[in-house]
Amino acid sequence: MRFYRQLGRIEAMTFDLDDTLYDNRPIIRRVEAQATEWLHTHHPISASKSNSWWQEIKHQVAEKDSWLRNDVTLWRLKSIEYGLIQLGYSVQQAHQAATDLVDLVLELRSDFKVPDSSLQVLDKLSKTMPLVAITNGNVDIHKIGLSRYFSKVLKAGADGRAKPHQEMYHKAVQFLELPAKSILHVGDHLITDVHGAKRSGLSACWFNDQNKIIRNEPKTRTLPDVEVKLLHELILLNER
Repeated sequence: MRFYRQLGRIEAMTFDLDDTLYDNRPIIRRVEAQATEWLHTHHPISASKSNSWWQEIKHQVAEKDSWLRNDVTLWRLKSIEYGLIQLGYSVQQAHQAATDLVDLVLELRSDFKVPDSSLQVLDKLSKTMPLVAITNGNVDIHKIGLSRYFSKVLKAGADGRAKPHQEMYHKAVQFLELPAKSILHVGDHLITDVHGAKRSGLSACWFNDQNKIIRNEPKTRTLPDVEVKLLHELILLNER
């Protein structure tokens, strides 16, 4: 545990989910591979274009509607729709195909087990203070067994603009009815989590399980209040 500034009494915690409570990288790789396979199998015309073409489609739809960057599920839906329309599908055909694919992605997205070590930390913390989840992703916390630990879950899109925007952080403060500084946000990302939390008035904990050196990180915008390499350290922090 490393402190960058003096940390006052913590009365609640907010948590990022992906890459903080579990390693999301292999999950996303699996989901993307299976989603691509499904699309190519059920709609073979999609395989006529390269991955770079589909990435360009994704950028194009976001340029037309910048809000989509705040909602990863809707962004995927609109990207598949638009791409298939460009390949000759009718609007109705494209919408149905995109909806079917998104349904599959959401199912695959939450088909994994959260490490017991994370569950143990959340269990201990939730018995001493309220916890709120703040995520830019679309995981279903009920399906992965996290709902019992959180008093509230805030998701980008449905609950406001994506982190590092202040909207969801402010909603968490309003829900908790506590001084923002007494709420510690825990997350792995130096911009969306650390910078976003600090500019919203919360205290920030950088979860650095990759052994990065903060002064060497190009994404460093704001120093966290504290850095931990293991989630278990949060229990020790709470017991100060």
